[in-house]
Amino acid sequence: MDDFLRLSASTGRFTYGAPRAFSFGDDGRLLWFLRSTGPADALDSLWVLDTATGTETRLADPRELSPEPGTLPAAERRLRERIRLVAAGIGSYALSGDGRSAVFPLYGRLYRVAYEVTPDGTGQAAGQPEEIPAAGPAFDPRLNADGSRTAYVADDALHTFPGGRVSPADGARWGVAEFAAAEELGRDRGHWWSPDGETLLAARVAESALQRRHFADPAHPELPAEDFAYPEAGGPNAEVELWVLGPGGARVRLDWDAAAYPYVSDADWESAEEILLTVQDRLQRCVLLLSADPATGRTRELSRTTHPHWVDPLLPGTPARLPDGRMLTAADTPGGAARALAVDGKLLTGDGIQVRRVAGIHRDRLLIEAGQRDPAEQQVLLLDPATGEPTPLADGPGVHSVLAAAGALLLTSADADGVRRSVRTAEGRAFVPADLCAPLPYRVVPLLERVTEHGIPTSVVFPRGHVTGRRLPVLMDSYGGPGFQDVSAEPRRWQHRQWWADRGFAVVTVDNRGTPYVSPAFTHAVYRGFSEVTLDDQVAALHALGERHPDLDLGRVGVRGWSYGGYLSAMAVLRRPDVFHAAAAGAAPTDFRHYDTAYTERYLGLPQEHPEVYERDSLIPDAPNLTRPLLLITGLADDNVHPSHTLRLSQALTDAGRPHQLLALPGVTHMTPNGTKEKLMALELEFFRRELA
Repeated sequence: MDDFLRLSASTGRFTYGAPRAFSFGDDGRLLWFLRSTGPADALDSLWVLDTATGTETRLADPRELSPEPGTLPAAERRLRERIRLVAAGIGSYALSGDGRSAVFPLYGRLYRVAYEVTPDGTGQAAGQPEEIPAAGPAFDPRLNADGSRTAYVADDALHTFPGGRVSPADGARWGVAEFAAAEELGRDRGHWWSPDGETLLAARVAESALQRRHFADPAHPELPAEDFAYPEAGGPNAEVELWVLGPGGARVRLDWDAAAYPYVSDADWESAEEILLTVQDRLQRCVLLLSADPATGRTRELSRTTHPHWVDPLLPGTPARLPDGRMLTAADTPGGAARALAVDGKLLTGDGIQVRRVAGIHRDRLLIEAGQRDPAEQQVLLLDPATGEPTPLADGPGVHSVLAAAGALLLTSADADGVRRSVRTAEGRAFVPADLCAPLPYRVVPLLERVTEHGIPTSVVFPRGHVTGRRLPVLMDSYGGPGFQDVSAEPRRWQHRQWWADRGFAVVTVDNRGTPYVSPAFTHAVYRGFSEVTLDDQVAALHALGERHPDLDLGRVGVRGWSYGGYLSAMAVLRRPDVFHAAAAGAAPTDFRHYDTAYTERYLGLPQEHPEVYERDSLIPDAPNLTRPLLLITGLADDNVHPSHTLRLSQALTDAGRPHQLLALPGVTHMTPNGTKEKLMALELEFFRRELA
């Protein structure tokens, strides 16, 4: 590897030392976060910033608690894959209801820390981290309101300390989020304390009807294979129930039509007398916000959000009940021009605001993240809940985001010059949490353009010092799938593309229809079919850019990608060899009949009802058509896009007599951490230089 790739690998892609996982506590006085000691340190510690004094205090250092790194429980390891958490050391934590103490897992052991305010008004750590006794390797600990009790999961059972096991031994998994919820629905937890700290709301997950996915490490044949329950498209889902587990063994099941609405995408206590839960039908066309009585389990409908294709999951913070009792829901403006907010069914925002997230209430107004200009940028706005009138809070060039609590704000701004964070308290004080990460090697200003009649967002990154008139081979580097935006002003995502450009390529990225944040109509264009829209838009955008930029040599076009981007890359050379001349396809879902239920059926429907859609989007029948160089890459420990996807395509290519390359990586998961990505980039560079020479 060269110097840049070594630096990228050793700094965690320039993230080690950056603060993350922020939470406000103690009515906005305390800002909790995780951060390592610098750019070469992968192990995150738990810190707190006291905004009354401006002092940062490290409350827990993983090296002191566990000098030798341990092994993660299998359930926590799989949950980290679901939420894309690669951090070492303290990976996550949870605050008590008052925000003055926290609990976290570390290699299956649990620890509690606290911060106390001294009589003179200053603050300090309340002693050393305290280990909490657990009934086996534990994960996902949660503190009650005052921090006196901890709930956690061990061996698929829900326990408390002090206390003991609170879930029955009935063969189900208790207190966890099932695969579909954690991977696709945005819910990564399965138990919640009541406000009084005495009762738990818990998910019961029955997975006996699901198929098992197996993994064996061929580099270690002496080890047994692992397996887990997987909800394959068209097959059964986990059966999810919500139970109220009270003192003395009292149990009440929340009652809703789970046959019609099997997905639970959110749940929590609104008060001691009410639980709010969000449920969806299997095809995710209807989302209900329900109120539940924890004493009886009876539920009633508060709001209903529907869409003829699917209700877009990318609007966190909705549905919700406003402080005045009105219902806040997501909606599309007429014609699908903008993702909007509605209050009691009446549109609050219009076509000029693409709402992306509701962050809460700040000074009696809605606090939102939204796009008002180019889709590559994001602003933070305050909305009048009566009129929808927006007031900018952070609207300069770049991508802005916000965290709020009790009048305090944490604003994060990202642009070509880097990432900056600032804390504003309700009293007007301002602080900057220390960022110890390595500076970004490149200041990248990609050339952003909207092309074709669809206004497709694109970018081009040229080599630094490029001389106009020198024609360059093109490297297409796109994801292209639902749920992720590539063309963004966030600076970290351009570092590796600049490296590719400096190796002699014009790097082109295209957010085809189906990707988020342009408009609902743009996103919903892939309803009942991924392949045609994705590939057609990539080709049309490439040709449009070629007309505008003669230095793009369209006679030498490579394409690379991972996950859906790997699907796009393999499809490009299989179906359009006239346009694409070589491809590196990593972790490609080659046949969506073997991908998960919640994601696949949202867009394609049930395979039993639409077999032609799944057949059209499968790459396996295209194998005999391969005429271009194709490098297939898969991690043999990938539990998201199982390696069987890549191996099935490789087998079909072999059966058809089509030469190709296969790189199978023992022990590598979907996230390619710890320098794996950089090693693959070096191998891909050699591949593309050879094939596009």
